[in-house]
Amino acid sequence: MTRRRPMGERGAVAAEFAVALPAVALVVLLAGGALGACSLQVRLQDAAADAARLAARGEDAGRVTQAVAAVGGTAAVSARGDLVCVTASAAAGIIPATLTATSCALDGGR
Repeated sequence: MTRRRPMGERGAVAAEFAVALPAVALVVLLAGGALGACSLQVRLQDAAADAARLAARGEDAGRVTQAVAAVGGTAAVSARGDLVCVTASAAAGIIPATLTATSCALDGGR
């Protein structure tokens, strides 16, 4: 036996779905952006470590910045005592934030 619904509830599911869909889409979009930012942070840290090793070996500045630019970032090289440090930064994509990673290596090439 089937139960009949009153005419006032007709289309209620579609209306609830239409209200909930943008919120679900926003959550999925932000979750994807957060995963992308985490992935970029790992790649940025790895590129900063590579660039610090290159700078410590005495490679030219173009090669050092190229190591970070390969992941879409910019590099700043600084000396801290007997260490050479590279700070890499990049925009996080759809999330309005700037990611930074710093890595240092023992200065041996200068």
